[in-house]
Amino acid sequence: MTDIAVTINGKRRPLAGTETNTTALDWLRANGLSGSKEGCAEGECGACAMLLATPAADGGSTWTAVNACLVPVYALDGQEVVTAEGLGTPESMHPVQEKLAGAGGSQCGYCTPGFACSMAGEYYRADRTAPEQPAECDAEHGPNGFDLHALSGNLCRCTGYRPIRDAAYTLGSPDDEDPLRQRLEQPAPAVVATDVEAGGSRFVRPASLAEALRLLRDEPDALLVAGSTDWGVEVNIRGRRAPFAIAIEQLPELRTLSIDDDRIEIGAALTLSEIEKQLDGAVPLLGELLPQFASRLIRNRATIGGNLGTGSPIGDTPPALLALGARLVLVSADGSGSGSGITEREVELSEYFTGYRQTVRRPGELIRAVRIPLPLAGLTAFHKIAKRRFDDISSVAIAFALDIEDGFVTAARIGLGGVAATPLRAYATEAALVGRPWDLDTVREAAAVLGSEGTPMSDHRASSEYRALMLGNALRKLHSTTSVEPKEVPA
Repeated sequence: MTDIAVTINGKRRPLAGTETNTTALDWLRANGLSGSKEGCAEGECGACAMLLATPAADGGSTWTAVNACLVPVYALDGQEVVTAEGLGTPESMHPVQEKLAGAGGSQCGYCTPGFACSMAGEYYRADRTAPEQPAECDAEHGPNGFDLHALSGNLCRCTGYRPIRDAAYTLGSPDDEDPLRQRLEQPAPAVVATDVEAGGSRFVRPASLAEALRLLRDEPDALLVAGSTDWGVEVNIRGRRAPFAIAIEQLPELRTLSIDDDRIEIGAALTLSEIEKQLDGAVPLLGELLPQFASRLIRNRATIGGNLGTGSPIGDTPPALLALGARLVLVSADGSGSGSGITEREVELSEYFTGYRQTVRRPGELIRAVRIPLPLAGLTAFHKIAKRRFDDISSVAIAFALDIEDGFVTAARIGLGGVAATPLRAYATEAALVGRPWDLDTVREAAAVLGSEGTPMSDHRASSEYRALMLGNALRKLHSTTSVEPKEVPA
């Protein structure tokens, strides 16, 4: 217990005695670091943002901005964190703080520490470079290479975003003497195994996948925690508590990504930001989806396995993965002894969901990886219908993967989210497209079929009628941007 600690702003602080369901935000504030604020308590406002030292591809570190309100504090055991207090002081402000103050980017100041941390994460991004020509800038990237999506998870209710953007766009590059920049030349802290009991509950970070599976076999009701972007909301908003939590987000066996001749395999504990960076456009459908998934703060913690493991019908990755024909690799421990044997099985994602937040995953199993078959479809698209462009939950999500040869649809897979108790394949619409010319008549007929797929309901996000209408409109929109003339009827 005495060795359980986290380094905060360069100082090692013990965690011993803290209740295991405590969030990093509550722990920080209880320990006098009140710069981090609680705004929404569900990862939407970014007032609680902090910087976490994570591994970089070159062996050094990266300052990664995450929501402190969602992270279990024991998930930080052995790790290194910088809060707004660690960026600078009133006498010696950090460049990000200076620019925010100079541009008038703060009024009430409640959101400002979170903005400063997210902005600092982008400030220290290793591959941030200014474009060669100012004309190469767009609405979401500054002349200094600053990506505004770094701030997509931070909300301000009084200043307005113009001065905040102005501050971001005038940031230069970190000085060689900057201690936070110098820290990035060193490796990120090693992952440590953790096992703590406090307040009648237990938190464990196993040293290996085999150990995690043995724990899960013996305690099948234990909570699996990865990025905690879903569970953290349950803790904060609904007061849920886990008697026994098993942290799996750092298990190396779940953090691989490989591309072979016939498939792409993505480890279940890779964060969405890591997947986006490592794939680097290799799967265009995911490349279109991921920037629309919540915010950068969420994507820096949320894992692909977690998004599937919850079984939610409104997750954004299931429709895209259904369209890609993905399969899941499920693993469990062998037998009842203490051996390291692992049983593995594959299931089609289209057969994985069985009911509302229910799946075929058995007690003692967890998702090890997602497998996407190759080659990919020639035409793909992801349409997300939501009240906000970014940082929002989908009302409807539609993913298309079509093969069109000589103007005819030769194969089709369509994944849907938000229109039934589970994510689903639009099989009837696929059948209405295959073998038909990719023309307006076919699309009109298939759009009518697509509008009747699923059993959409009405809620605070959208009515059932609106959801059905958006399904058909998505197919028409896809055709309007990709129409081709058929050459001949295939034999």
